[in-house]
Amino acid sequence: MKIGDLATASGTPTDTIRYYEREGLLPAAARTESNYRQYENTHLEQLLFIRHCRNLDMSLDEVRELLAVRDAPGAGCEAANRVLDEHISHVSHRIRELRALERQLKELRARCGTAKRADECGILAGLAESAATSETASLTAARTSTRHLSDVHGAVRGASRS
Repeated sequence: MKIGDLATASGTPTDTIRYYEREGLLPAAARTESNYRQYENTHLEQLLFIRHCRNLDMSLDEVRELLAVRDAPGAGCEAANRVLDEHISHVSHRIRELRALERQLKELRARCGTAKRADECGILAGLAESAATSETASLTAARTSTRHLSDVHGAVRGASRS
């Protein structure tokens, strides 16, 4: 099948398929005489596996490790267990951060129970107060860490390997 057919069958954009090939997650396809990529069912199966892992919010490195385990059927699955244990830890960490974020947002929302003029809005006042009081703390934190929620994954994985 051509790349467009693979894209349709897997629900994956063609650019993503090419990217996965470049990253070594998907084996390179054979080429036809006219230089079109020619994919097999094994490509589709592997692509669906990758997409499912990505839907579980796994990093490309985690997917790569799981593919390596899958490609060595006679070996033990300790590496797969480790990858999942680390990923579960990452997800738990993210959940804690999201719960804290939810609490902050609810506290902020509670500051404005009724519709008022913008210059009387408790939410806007709370945001301005927090911005002013946390500016120094934010600058200090920014110097020591550029971590954002999406970067937590690597930080948790690295910490759990130590």
